[in-house]
Amino acid sequence: MHLPAVPLAMSGLLLGRQGFDFDASCSSIASQVAAISNTTVLVTQAVPAGTTLTFPEADPSCGANTQLISTDICRVSLNVATSDSSGIRMETWLPRNWTGRFLSTGNGGLGGCIQFNDMAYTSSLGFATVGANNGHDGTSGAPFANAPEVLADFAFRSIHTNVVVGKQITEMFYGTPHTKSYYLGCSTGGRQGLKSVQDFPDDFDGVVAGAPAADFNALLAWSGNFFSITGPPSSPSFIPVPTWLTTIHQNILAQCDTIDGVQDNVIEDPTLCNYDPSQLLNVFQPFTDSEGSLLYPSPAPGSESLGIALYGGSPFAFTSDWFRFVVFNSSFNPTTLTLADYELAIELNPFNIATFKGNISAFQSRNGKLLTYHGEADGLISPFNSARYYQHVSDTMNLPPSSLDDFYRFFRISGMSHCANGDGAWEIGQGSGMSLDPDANILTAMVRWVEEGVAPDTILGTKFVNDTPSAGVAFSRRHCRFPLSNTFDGTGDSTQPDSWSCQ
Repeated sequence: MHLPAVPLAMSGLLLGRQGFDFDASCSSIASQVAAISNTTVLVTQAVPAGTTLTFPEADPSCGANTQLISTDICRVSLNVATSDSSGIRMETWLPRNWTGRFLSTGNGGLGGCIQFNDMAYTSSLGFATVGANNGHDGTSGAPFANAPEVLADFAFRSIHTNVVVGKQITEMFYGTPHTKSYYLGCSTGGRQGLKSVQDFPDDFDGVVAGAPAADFNALLAWSGNFFSITGPPSSPSFIPVPTWLTTIHQNILAQCDTIDGVQDNVIEDPTLCNYDPSQLLNVFQPFTDSEGSLLYPSPAPGSESLGIALYGGSPFAFTSDWFRFVVFNSSFNPTTLTLADYELAIELNPFNIATFKGNISAFQSRNGKLLTYHGEADGLISPFNSARYYQHVSDTMNLPPSSLDDFYRFFRISGMSHCANGDGAWEIGQGSGMSLDPDANILTAMVRWVEEGVAPDTILGTKFVNDTPSAGVAFSRRHCRFPLSNTFDGTGDSTQPDSWSCQ
């Protein structure tokens, strides 16, 4: 795909100290990094553009263990001890075309997988980029069993540690400190971004947090509770997966797709969809405690295609692991989970992993900027929870949206599934291969906001034909900052963004 020229917001090449020699610095960086407390250098190597790196140490559950590198980088891989019984493995990728900017990537799920694709994307844009394994390897929660220090790494310490060490390595390598610091992550990575804003406000100047797994304990309880509603495949209440994907999803679209004025398989604003089938009421209801108080919002109508991971007839894997290895023990049977168990997990809240603090004034005071986004068709983390957190910050800080706009903006991405994909205009620059125009790229929009003071009012999303850029654009849509909603003008071409407005 041909990309436009790099915008002003991504220019500003720096070459570090006077007479800086990229190759020589990469050759000598190992001895410098070894002087950082609690570190063990594993690999340092100069990686030319076009190289496909292989990571044999990556756990098979993390998926592909290779990554194509599109720009010259110096790679530094190391272990950092976080206690006598825990540590993180982290990567630092230092690009030849450094812009002076630093960026940390996040993780996903129960989080022991470095996001090499995000590291490749951001280092190609000139960010000195770091990523870590969150204190354990693989997607299982088993490493948390009887290991509070490992759990502490997952809850908060890994990201902060890799930022502190990564900034030291960056200055050692280039001979000058970074100018601005950024964060990019989704799902668990979104929660990690919010955790940084809440507890480590000096770590980043700008945080992009997608589909954040905020109110983490309640989220896992909500995810697990669907099994008690639907039951196993042998249960009379069980609804087969094909029924969710066809009959139910199509019925919801039939009721709610055209509320926005266009029939395009995209529910622009699920809050306006009052889908009310009696046999599914328990699934589409908010999750409440024994006294009827809200624990977690309902799923969004239109999220069924991905929601089958929760409704498929077995306990959700992450919920099962959390209760087996954190709340109870490995012999616990997750099919027996009750509301009392969920309430216990929420009360335990190890290391305040909930990540739901409403007072982020310290981040505001240092002029930090926060952008969150959430797919409205996300079936794994309800998009209504991101709106709930936004409202929680507004209420806690006693600030209306017009005041929050100065440092915190939230974008609802219609038709986007979990972090990416879906029937909507979901390509917003959260990954590689898209325009770098700040009007259409949420990362470069953040850079422009931090460095030029221009805050995004909308983010232009793109839907490609068959999700294949070479096949052309199916439609584009400007996604509105919350609490505004997209409205079709009723007369124009619905595939064109100018036919919609934020109201």
